[in-house]
Amino acid sequence: MDGRGKPGHDGVGKGRIVRIAGIAFAFVFLAVAAFSAWVISLGPLPLAQTRQVSTTIVDRNGKLLRAYAMADGRWRLPVAARTSVDPGYLKLLLAYEDRRFYSHAGVDPLALGRAAFLLATRGHIVSGGSTITMQLARLLEPRRERSVYAKLRQMVRAFELEGKLTKDQILDLYLTLAPYGGNLEGIRAASIAYFGKEPKRLSLAEAALLVALPQSPETRRLDRHPDAARAGRDRVLDRMVEEHQISAEDAAQARALPVPRLRKPMPILAPHSADAAMATVKDTEIIRLTLDSSLQKVLEALARDRAQALDPNVSVGILAVDNASGEVLARVGSPDYFDDRRAGQVDMTRALRSPGSTLKPFIYGLAFEDGFVHPESLIDDRPIRFGSYAPENFDMTFQGTVPVRKALQLSLNVPAIVLLDRVGASRLTSRLKQAGTNLVLPKDEAPGLAMGLGGVGITLQDLVQLYCGLARLGNTKPLREIGSDPERESLRLMDQVAAWQVGNVLMGTPPPENAPHNRIAFKTGTSYGYRDAWSIGFDGRMTIGVWVGRPDGAPVAGLVGRTAAAPILFDAFARTGKLPVPLPKPPRGTLVASNVRLPLPLQRFRPVGELVRTGGARAPHIQFPLNGSRIEIGGSGGPQASAMPVKVAGGVVPMTMLVNGVSVGEIDGRRQRLIDPPGPGFTRLTVIDATGAADTVVIRVQ
Repeated sequence: MDGRGKPGHDGVGKGRIVRIAGIAFAFVFLAVAAFSAWVISLGPLPLAQTRQVSTTIVDRNGKLLRAYAMADGRWRLPVAARTSVDPGYLKLLLAYEDRRFYSHAGVDPLALGRAAFLLATRGHIVSGGSTITMQLARLLEPRRERSVYAKLRQMVRAFELEGKLTKDQILDLYLTLAPYGGNLEGIRAASIAYFGKEPKRLSLAEAALLVALPQSPETRRLDRHPDAARAGRDRVLDRMVEEHQISAEDAAQARALPVPRLRKPMPILAPHSADAAMATVKDTEIIRLTLDSSLQKVLEALARDRAQALDPNVSVGILAVDNASGEVLARVGSPDYFDDRRAGQVDMTRALRSPGSTLKPFIYGLAFEDGFVHPESLIDDRPIRFGSYAPENFDMTFQGTVPVRKALQLSLNVPAIVLLDRVGASRLTSRLKQAGTNLVLPKDEAPGLAMGLGGVGITLQDLVQLYCGLARLGNTKPLREIGSDPERESLRLMDQVAAWQVGNVLMGTPPPENAPHNRIAFKTGTSYGYRDAWSIGFDGRMTIGVWVGRPDGAPVAGLVGRTAAAPILFDAFARTGKLPVPLPKPPRGTLVASNVRLPLPLQRFRPVGELVRTGGARAPHIQFPLNGSRIEIGGSGGPQASAMPVKVAGGVVPMTMLVNGVSVGEIDGRRQRLIDPPGPGFTRLTVIDATGAADTVVIRVQ
């Protein structure tokens, strides 16, 4: 009986085990299914909001110039822990918050076990046991309550974060989103607001404070509860001593330091450039400019100091450009962005103003290019009239006969207007526009001689681009300020020889009092009625332009370029911290000679009208080749097979022939000459007779 009953008993026991196992399996299955359904119901990780950060404007080296708050007023600056955060702070943060950050998968079982034990023994939550990843999950989905459900949700999200992001990405996001009180989020915003610096180099006291603040950001706000913030900092220091992360001596020194009680303003370097970049570049977190923050800072201070010394209503604009690349290195639109009296938010480097005498170098440059005048030529500075227009010098006196070099260095008005009359106001206008400059004439007015003395509108930005073209030996580079903008092709301003001659002359301009001689090629200008004072200068490396005046265009008594703007220009070059770079050497073919060694027609310049009155001879005229014609040169045979004849009518002998501004000899008795063209392309032929009268044609050789 016992033998027969035993198998039955075993069968009943096995059936019960199977049923229990089935029920357990079903329970586990339902629990897993319910948990899975709950996890699915959470939806995807809300990572999109992490892309919402303050737009930051940085300089050419990545240094912060200005940041803009987010639409809701929060300051949240992007962070790269490896490159932009003090390693000492990172070590302290991980030691205090999550020492096994790089080894766990989002949740630290040991930390959770410690938290559970403290909860069971003390009856309330003492330590949350949250990892950095779990804290990031809480920041992505903020919840006020501290509950088992909230902790479970953070754990699930932590596993998801670890599956989608690297450890460095998780740390970067945490350091970007962590709250520091008020509208400050992220370690960069906090470090700048509380310490006035980026978090690249932090003291132990600063690092401990930044570790403590996110634990209770509102009750430890430095601007409201500095004592609580200090207590939190000291708690971090004490625990780090207990865990042998720092020495007791270092902790004691850190505890002795006070905590900041006021927030510092966010940096606002180059505000006008930043505003312009924000209006131009859309949907970009970081906008890199070509500016140099160090140079920008010293030039802003220079503009502020000089404006305060001049007049409460006077503004100052400064623009510095790299000659080789055309990149803007510094732009000071006003002395103080927030000064309403000076219209501080108006960018005076882009404002349209009268240039005074600052266009004169380009008149001389075209005259040199055309070959009818040389820096050592003599020119008359005496009363002259063009119809109803009679130009006068600034000091109402005349110098008599002077070298062209001196006429430009002293900025004499009559010689400039006489040369402009020969060059042609329309030609000057078209050439400057061809070089990328926007000239604005009065309504319904054609280019005239008055533009040589400031009768036209131009911006400091365009003037600096033109002067940069002189430093580049005749080609301008469109200015570039936003790093992502493509480089543009160079534009023609004038011949290399002419540009070098202008720069060489301007290098000898008498500098302002106590400034070094022959270091910077520069020109000053003063507009009609003392409304604008200018000074633009260059060396072999950079070009700087300075404007001084009232933004509303009102006159300022005694506002003169030489005394108001030139000292600022020389000070600006001095504050770059680099010695001036010499200008380029003379290009090949440059005629460097004293007046007596110049060809006779170049020794003295006379206006065309004077030639007609005094000599009565017909001005020279190039009969062949015709202006604008195409000439084919080639063939084989004798040595003159590639030579091209030039035939001239009229003029007073001896007559000098110039090819692209370089003398090639005299016209023979038959009023013709064979020349060797310099090569395929455009060639300028000029003939100057003994009286200084000239004719020029431009041909294309092919």
